[in-house]
Amino acid sequence: MEKMRIQKALSALGVCSRRKAEEYLLAGRITLNGEVVTQLGTLCIEGDVIALDGQVVMGKEREHVYLAFHKPYDVVSTLSDPQGRKTVADFIPKEYGRLYPVGRLDHNSTGLMILTDDGEFANLVTHPSSAPEKEYLVRVKNKMRGDEKEALANGLYVAVDGYTALPCEMEILKEYEDGALLSIILREGKKRQIRHMMETLDHPVRILTRIRIGNVLLGSLKEGEIQEIPTALIQEMKESCLKAKIENKFLDGEQDGKRGE
Repeated sequence: MEKMRIQKALSALGVCSRRKAEEYLLAGRITLNGEVVTQLGTLCIEGDVIALDGQVVMGKEREHVYLAFHKPYDVVSTLSDPQGRKTVADFIPKEYGRLYPVGRLDHNSTGLMILTDDGEFANLVTHPSSAPEKEYLVRVKNKMRGDEKEALANGLYVAVDGYTALPCEMEILKEYEDGALLSIILREGKKRQIRHMMETLDHPVRILTRIRIGNVLLGSLKEGEIQEIPTALIQEMKESCLKAKIENKFLDGEQDGKRGE
């Protein structure tokens, strides 16, 4: 890492925004190699140890934490909420220190979230070029017509948001008189994407639960519960994301080459 301001480094790691980092600096809450720093222009380099409120957030001494969390209904997938609702921060045991949610789930959705202090990992999992598959169980209204699977597989135009979603997979797990239970697998993570896609197909969502992110499964984890994710699974996901990133970069380059011919 080249020399950069501390607030930029913290933002790149996913610890906080640059503006928030400036507030922490001015308040004397950040240390650089064990010394309190309060100057906004303070620079850091690779190997420096930065701590926020005594918790190491960058440096060789840092051992990252990766937790699987089953987000309950009406819990906000951020660390604070101006409306005073419960957030994921209310469920993180203090011994894990400051952790951050990787991506989001709507407040009225439940299911698997990953919490970590590894900004590089979070960027890999959330960036469109490297994001892993995410699988959801979705209960929808109205009987299936038979063309929904093909519509999603072809890339559905979502009028309410004005974009065409990337192709995704859908399987009907069970049908009811007034709807169906579906499995939907996608890589994108646009705001309320599944809800808006299914509304486009005249199947409003009743219940939505995320059960998988890449190779990490929700399994039997109950709402509100947290458990550590084995290092081997995290390493597998990192390798898979990096591979996808390289493949996508290659394809983009190939397309660029075609445009240049």
